[in-house]
Amino acid sequence: MQKILIVEDDEKLRHELEIFLGRNGYETVGLESYEDTLGDIIRAGADLVLLDINLPNTDGQWILKEFRKESDIPVIIITSKDNEMDELISMHYGADHYVTKPFNTQILLAKIMAILKRASGSLPQDKINCGQFILNISKGRIEREERLAELTGNELKIITLLVKNKGRIVSREEIMNDLWDSEEFIDDNTLTVNITRIRKKLEEIGLKNIIETKRGQGYILLI
Repeated sequence: MQKILIVEDDEKLRHELEIFLGRNGYETVGLESYEDTLGDIIRAGADLVLLDINLPNTDGQWILKEFRKESDIPVIIITSKDNEMDELISMHYGADHYVTKPFNTQILLAKIMAILKRASGSLPQDKINCGQFILNISKGRIEREERLAELTGNELKIITLLVKNKGRIVSREEIMNDLWDSEEFIDDNTLTVNITRIRKKLEEIGLKNIIETKRGQGYILLI
């Protein structure tokens, strides 16, 4: 499920967007504190950000400019500022779209769907966008913001299999069959060790408890 972060200090509008987008199949998170807005956006690991320009303690366009130094995640500006200069500045700073209030939520939804579809196809085939992190297959590592987790060959194969089957239980037998052609012999105990190492590396970059063990069944990636 793709995640949308709503950075809007109008509580009523934020709540309405959370409900509307949730009903349309998205995971939604509304930012409620604006003490560290930029940091909170970076840490959210969203697939798309809805960003207001007028925010407490900060300016949305500055946030956008700084965020673009860290991430290429799509950003749609939602604002009451209906003038060409603000739109031009926002687009120059890296906004993917500029929507003025009041807006038609169905039109906003169509724009979100189009942008996310385009973004999902923009990564090279050797990278998989997992929402909270990017699995870089060619470099053998997990990327989350500026943090990296380097993987061994077998760890990479295991996490790739879990990512491609996210939300579904993958049996231990299925994982070991996938690793059959590995140079390193994989038995039941070795698989457990590899899973433990992957979990530790994920935790080191802030991804805790996203691989769940289903006793007697296998493992499931919770993202």
